[in-house]
Order: sequence, then C-alpha cells, then structure tokens
Amino acid sequence: MKFVEAQRISNLPPYLFARIERQIAEKREAGIDVISLGIGDPDQPTPDHIVAELIKEAQNPANHQYPSSAGMLSYRQAVVEWYKNRFGVELDPRTEVVSLIGSKEGIAHISWCYLNPGDTVLVPDPGYPVYAGGAVLAGAQPYNVPLSADHGYLPDFNSIPQDVARRAKIMFLNYPNNPTGASADGAFYQKAIEFAKEYEVLICHDAAYSEISYDGYRPASFLQFPGAKEVGVEFHSVSKTYNMTGWRIGWAAGNPKVVESLGRLKSNIDSGVFQAIQYAAIAGLTGRQDVVERQNSIYQERRDILVDGLNSMGWSLIKPKATFYVWAPVPKGHTSESFAELILERAGVVITPGTGYGQNGAGYFRMALTIEKDRIKEALNRIKNSIGKVEF
Repeated sequence: MKFVEAQRISNLPPYLFARIERQIAEKREAGIDVISLGIGDPDQPTPDHIVAELIKEAQNPANHQYPSSAGMLSYRQAVVEWYKNRFGVELDPRTEVVSLIGSKEGIAHISWCYLNPGDTVLVPDPGYPVYAGGAVLAGAQPYNVPLSADHGYLPDFNSIPQDVARRAKIMFLNYPNNPTGASADGAFYQKAIEFAKEYEVLICHDAAYSEISYDGYRPASFLQFPGAKEVGVEFHSVSKTYNMTGWRIGWAAGNPKVVESLGRLKSNIDSGVFQAIQYAAIAGLTGRQDVVERQNSIYQERRDILVDGLNSMGWSLIKPKATFYVWAPVPKGHTSESFAELILERAGVVITPGTGYGQNGAGYFRMALTIEKDRIKEALNRIKNSIGKVEF
C-alpha cells in the first residue's frame, strides 16, 4: 500500500538530536565507550522533595482523571509567585499563564496560532531547531536572522530588511542562548520591544536557561521590561532548572490574548499535564532554591574544566555566563560536520555540529556540560591525544 507524506512533513528536516542519538547507539552497539557531550539533558537527579510530592499526589485518586488543559490554577499561581520573587514581574494566573507539556510543545504550537501558510517568521540562526520546525509545520516561511560572534550572538534588528520585517508575524528570541551560551541585557530587550511595536511582530522569548548561570550573573526575563506584555510571551519550564526534562511540564506567560489563543489550540489537541506532575512542579517553584544554586556550582566547575582544557589545546574561548553549553569554532581545515565526525571516530566523543542549528552555525560546534567532570576530563584527554594542538 502506498502512503504519501503530507507536504508539511516532507518539508521537515530530520531532527538533529534524533540523529545524534542514533550515532551514539550505533557506536555503543559496536562496543565503543562513547562519551556524549552532544545533548543538553541534565544528569543530576530531580530534587528529592519534588519526587516526594509526585509520589504523594500520584497516590491521590483525585489526580487520576483528565486535568485542565490550561493547567490547575494552583500551578499557574505558583508560576506567578515564582516570576514575582525571581524577576519582580506581576502576572494574572487566570489570563496570563497557560501550562504546557514542556516548553518545546508550546514553542512549536504558537506558530499554529499566529502563522498562516506563506507567512514569515523571524528565526535566530544558529538557534533551537524547533523555532523553524513549528513554523514549517504551520506552512510558514522561516527567515533566518544571523547571530554572529561580532554582535555578541544578538540579532541586529537594523539589519533585517524592512520588507521582511513588515511581513513577519512572529520573532523567536532565546536568552540565555542555545547553542551559543550568549546572554542579553536590558538594552537589547528594549530594542526587541521597540522593533515589535514598530512592525507589529509577536515576540516569543524562550527563557529555558534563565536559572543556569555562573559567576554571580542573574539573567533577566523578557517580561521584566516595559511594554513586553503588549508585544509578546515568554516560554519557560522546570526542565533545566530542577532537572525535570522527562517530566514534560512548562508554561507560556505574558500577553493575555496570546496565552488564550495557545490555550484554545491546546484544548483541542491535548488534555493537559497529569495533575501529580503539576503538584511536583509547584513543589519545585515554591520550595527551597538552594538545589538550583548547588547544581549551578557543579556546572560551573565542569564549564571551567572544559573551557580551560580546550584553551590548552589552542582554542581562545571566553567562559559563558549562562546555559550549560560551550560554543566553539572548529579548527583550521575542518567543517562543523567533518570535525564532529573526526572526534567521534578518533576519540569516541560526541559533539554537536553547529550546522545542526542553522547555516550560520557553520564552522562551530557545541558541547554540553551535562556529564560528570571525570568524563569531561576523559573526553578532553581523548581529543588531545587524537588531534593534539589546533590552529585557526
């Protein structure tokens, strides 16, 4: 029987991390001890008090039925409390917060709410692949906005052609940034808000890494700045903050009209997040935050080991202030793909080629800090023994 894919599926490229997972599995099946620095999935366990809350609530029959697609009001209130304590941002839990089955789901679905076939969406390049993927599924046309080292991996709003800006319906932003580890300041967010107002563009800010930071740096929320709620929403989750990537719970917060639209879409295609998981997320958001500080100290030590190790081989990297990623140029004579393949074949170490995040990722690779420091040291030793000193 012949099955013909819908065009929207045919237009989708293979998902980057699915390919990486296959590569790892193939090498391990061949008996190779693979060290993966490729996927940013926290290796530390979810804090005990969050797990305990899940167990307690999972045993309550009241939580065994369909949840609200918008999320329990108590969960949305916890998000509001967290925003107020962390950023000084005031939100209405009833109209300005909607629960998500992880922020990835909401980031993909927001395009379905605001993009028609042929519409333009502004996507950071390099950037998280789901920004473009969700837009493609909605039939829209991604316009890649370059992020370069010379501009601090921030989009240059003035470089976006006016005709493109006028056509654009959505602009995705992400700081602290994946994959580059770059950070944004208040002046940048104000420019983003001014740009959105001038061209009537919806800002969708992905703040997944706001709590993973070092050296005393505290990232801002897009929603902190005047006018932000008029022009956009912020996506966040407990995944990276509390080591809950597999639990799949997050939120979108901000403009009430956008929040309502996303909630209306979701009510038609999913049944919300299991209530016991919502209670567990509440325990994370409203409980002690020393667990976050403790995990950041672990990541910071790993960051220092990784960056210092690469620099000893010839790189000249500045330590990122946030995220658990290190973004680095490939050595002379290599492409992103050829260098990643070389390191995998010679050292048994997985790194992510920068081109997996867009054409402007060419010439770079990403490493994640989500493995034990001894394994990072082992990876560095293998790379050094395989390629020695590098030139650029």
